[in-house]
Amino acid sequence: MTPLTLYLAAPRGFCAGVDRAIKIVELALQKWGAPVYVRHEIVHNKFVVDDLRAKGAVFVEALSECPDDRPVIFSAHGVPKSVPAAAQARQMIAVDATCPLVTKVHNEAARHSAEGLQMVMIGHAGHPETIGTMGQLPEGEVLLVETEADVARLQVRDAGKLAYITQTTLSVDDTAGIVAALQARFPAIVGPHKEDICYATTNRQAAVKAIAPKVQAILVIGAPNSSNSQRLVEVGRAAGCSYAQLVQRAADIDWRALEGIRAVGITAGASAPEVLINEVIDAFRARYDVTVDVVETAQENVEFKVPRLLREPV
Repeated sequence: MTPLTLYLAAPRGFCAGVDRAIKIVELALQKWGAPVYVRHEIVHNKFVVDDLRAKGAVFVEALSECPDDRPVIFSAHGVPKSVPAAAQARQMIAVDATCPLVTKVHNEAARHSAEGLQMVMIGHAGHPETIGTMGQLPEGEVLLVETEADVARLQVRDAGKLAYITQTTLSVDDTAGIVAALQARFPAIVGPHKEDICYATTNRQAAVKAIAPKVQAILVIGAPNSSNSQRLVEVGRAAGCSYAQLVQRAADIDWRALEGIRAVGITAGASAPEVLINEVIDAFRARYDVTVDVVETAQENVEFKVPRLLREPV
């Protein structure tokens, strides 16, 4: 078989927030039995969602689809403040699986708002995390920008009383440009005490940048609706690898596009399980004489605790 080197990114795949969110659903099923309702996909990965569905999780898009007498879990992306308030009004058992790093952004927004600052959020319109974060404050208190051009068009209440926050799964490089545009137009704007883009997003993008010069193709294992996975594709292309593609599973690989290629980079978004990464590697081994070279740019040992409610007996 033709020799091929696979450059495997490290870190890749599951982050601590995703691990915690999945564990929350599994522990809820153990504690209360099926069905347990989950508002929105717990994380953006079809394989993970299908696995939890088979165990008894029911995924819905609105709290109105949940019965009062069954537990409901809020996804890792976070929800507007009105959602837990509605669950409480209905006396539902509600478990918040919001990633603690997303909660940090929510708390930042609330703190700045309490100080009289209007918020500018750098994020993607319609993404659940953006909706959840903007929903922490009254309408009009958070203005969304997606590009530097949006910054130029921004209409604010008081240019001297502004702060910015960001979605946690953005491209580090793209966001830096938008932040620079905000600071140039609004010199008094207040930034986060600590970077909002999460450690896992940053680390996975750095690993792709390290791999890109070594390969002719990069495959990112992840879901189409996964923001951090889509950003890895963009980062790979920007780092010089013109063929960077998102695949959900090995069956999605376009083998014809890889003909003649001798080095391929492989990574995975923060909600893609290792089993799918191994599936892709095995698919290459069936067609090539594969050498795997791990490119490690950081080590992760972060762990988030599950809510106390799930650690207590029934």
